[in-house]
Amino acid sequence: MSPMDKMWASFVAIGLMAGASLLITFARHRTSGIIRIILSTIAFLMFVPILLYMLVSIF
Repeated sequence: MSPMDKMWASFVAIGLMAGASLLITFARHRTSGIIRIILSTIAFLMFVPILLYMLVSIF
């Protein structure tokens, strides 16, 4: 994998991390009940591709 591809993979991982952080912050402060659980689960599931992109950008 070229260094430019690794750079873009790391940018995608950073963007997804920022999105997951904003989503979990919104879920905790602005929602309640089942919506909070759904948004928190979506944010948690975003960490799977974050982990994959992070590993791609390292190796």
